[in-house]
Amino acid sequence: MKKIFIALTVFIALAGCKRNIDNVDPKNPSVAPASALFTNAQRTLASTVTSSNVNLNIFRLISQYWTETTYTDESNYDLNTRNIPQNLWNTMYRDVLRDFQESKNLVRTQVTEANTRNTDTAIIDIMQVYSWYYLVTTFGNIPYSEALDINRTAPKYDDQHAIYLDLLARLNKDIAALNNTGATSSLGNADIIYNGNIAKWKRFANSFKVKMGMTIADSDPALSRTTVETAVASGVFTSMSDNANFNFLSAPPNTNPVWVDLVQSGRKDFVAASTIVNRMVALNDPRIPLYFTTNSSGTGYSGGTPGASSNYATFSKPSTRLTEPDFPATLLSYSEIEFFLAEAAQRGYNVGGTAAQHYNNAVTASIEEWGGTESQAATYLSQPQVAYDPVNWKQRIGEQKWISLYNRGWDAWIEQRRLDFPQLTAPATALSAYPRRFIYPVNEQNLNRVNYEQAAAAIGGDLVTTKLFWDVL
Repeated sequence: MKKIFIALTVFIALAGCKRNIDNVDPKNPSVAPASALFTNAQRTLASTVTSSNVNLNIFRLISQYWTETTYTDESNYDLNTRNIPQNLWNTMYRDVLRDFQESKNLVRTQVTEANTRNTDTAIIDIMQVYSWYYLVTTFGNIPYSEALDINRTAPKYDDQHAIYLDLLARLNKDIAALNNTGATSSLGNADIIYNGNIAKWKRFANSFKVKMGMTIADSDPALSRTTVETAVASGVFTSMSDNANFNFLSAPPNTNPVWVDLVQSGRKDFVAASTIVNRMVALNDPRIPLYFTTNSSGTGYSGGTPGASSNYATFSKPSTRLTEPDFPATLLSYSEIEFFLAEAAQRGYNVGGTAAQHYNNAVTASIEEWGGTESQAATYLSQPQVAYDPVNWKQRIGEQKWISLYNRGWDAWIEQRRLDFPQLTAPATALSAYPRRFIYPVNEQNLNRVNYEQAAAAIGGDLVTTKLFWDVL
């Protein structure tokens, strides 16, 4: 990433030395490189899904990993006062999806070799599919087919199920493009995640296809099964080396957003939530010192009550490892895929191995990803309350996945709604029931009123309690 910024700086400096003989201002180019827009969209996406900014990403609070010290609105599900849905919506549409789209458009004109052009387009589209997934699993019906057309100021809302099917079709097309013999990528180090490595992107696309397939396991079991089985047959993550990590830098402005929110800001807004701390302590979980600091006693761990004011000095805080400026954002991990494969095997899908084997792989990988050891994982899994349980498999997988997704609150929220485990209790002072979706942004209600009203009616009401199409149980 550092190389990209240096290269762009040199390019701009050299351009400034040219004579303006074509009546073109070289210091303000009219066309940006496709790779620069791709890098920026990747960075914004990684920052958004990882952020702990209460005006943008409150999923760690909803999932009861953290709770707040003084200002407790977000822990109590206040989605209106701070316009959180609107900020999330605007960032994903304007700064992520739109930049990916512009990058894709520019690739078509800037990359002349056909195979390379097709490969770059497929990689960019995979990133778009990934981004759309989070919007549609958060809001339901959303602007999609008309959303990125700047000439449409009031885009229509598409049906959430239809969007999902189209995203799967796009992903399949992208995978086919990456399977093209001799394909190369021009993205190189503009691709912060995989450095343009085609084999890595194939595994990522198939692994994300598993994720999409399992998301609809209860709403469309047949499609779920074929989606997952074809993805596994094509090749998914097999080790932590496959993880899709976005590596932040150690100095601003491209630093870990958690460091920005918790360290650079100097604020003391968050402590550990009692929900996860109490469960990890009860399970003798070896990840607890990797997730949290000790409490004021210096010897144990404790968390504040979700939704209530909590004294910062008293309780455990996010670990210093998590708040390092260059701590990476993880967009998809091997441990997550193994949890999905455990569930798939339990449901009878042909994915190779048993549910218990995949579950053990998932828990072990999660512990090792955070810096624990294989020996610690074996000891942890030997406990009856942790060992795989084929009778209560949703509860066992759901709880362990929730623990493993600690720094990925958005994913934890999706999985908790889908599996219904762990069963999180709403704070006593909550302003609503546990959110099953986000309400639509205020701007949509005001500026795209007709389409907003149609969308709200189509999904059963613009309410946090409205279940989305895949959340059927």
